[in-house]
Amino acid sequence: MYRFLISRRWLTYLGLAILFAIACVLLSRWQMARLDEAKANIDLVTRNYDAAPVPFAQAAGQFAALDPQREWMQVELRGSYDVEQTRVVRNRPNAGQPGYEVVVPFRLASGQAVIVDRGWLPIGNSEAGRPDVVPAPPAGDVTVVVRVRPSEPTLDRGAPEGQLASIDLPAYAQQLPYPVLTGAYGQLASETPAAAQTPAPLPKPQPDEGMHLSYALQWLAFAVLMFIGFGYAARQQARNDAIDRAADAARSGEDAHDAAPAPPRKRRRGPTAEEEEDAILDAQGYR
Repeated sequence: MYRFLISRRWLTYLGLAILFAIACVLLSRWQMARLDEAKANIDLVTRNYDAAPVPFAQAAGQFAALDPQREWMQVELRGSYDVEQTRVVRNRPNAGQPGYEVVVPFRLASGQAVIVDRGWLPIGNSEAGRPDVVPAPPAGDVTVVVRVRPSEPTLDRGAPEGQLASIDLPAYAQQLPYPVLTGAYGQLASETPAAAQTPAPLPKPQPDEGMHLSYALQWLAFAVLMFIGFGYAARQQARNDAIDRAADAARSGEDAHDAAPAPPRKRRRGPTAEEEEDAILDAQGYR
């Protein structure tokens, strides 16, 4: 009944179904890997974001080469801002609004320098492509607490003078007249003393695993549905073949009946002598 399954056409269908199912399984595993990454990032933020700050002396190496497991850790810095080297970073949306982030070199008492992201500013109204005002940081000696973030990649686009396309620390360092650590920068958490005006603080990352689990299950469902569809198509083919065989058998029976020879007719016998004599008497009225 299902001998057609070993035909070239149906073996091709089966091979395509298997390839599709393998692709679905691989895509499902990729989504699960993305889910694991999202969970790891959530754990990283939960572990480091609100941990007690450590002195720069204990975390100096992170600003030279950041350990991914130390991202978001809080570090206390003591020194002063170099206001003259302030830059604004373009295309930095916040809560759905376009804007900028303000980065300033921070020169430590040890003689080293790191970059501090002081926060976010909205797009200006008075001049296109620039914020209206960039609040100045506190003057003189300052104690700041920052959260460590990695340098960003270089973007294939330029920026006007005084601006950056991304927080690409090596590119920013080339614009400065002194060395700066380029492995990581600090996202401002607090300043002491506080400035009269400050950019808006950057929000804490929200824990979100995304839709990866749902997508992974959907890909597995697609793989199962492919084999269900293949089985349904095979069953329909078997039923159609059975109907065709029954119809062929019925037609063969009718043809055989039509071709059968007709039974021979019985030859009619002639009247006997007695029957002829009775017929003559009847005709003459004697009976």
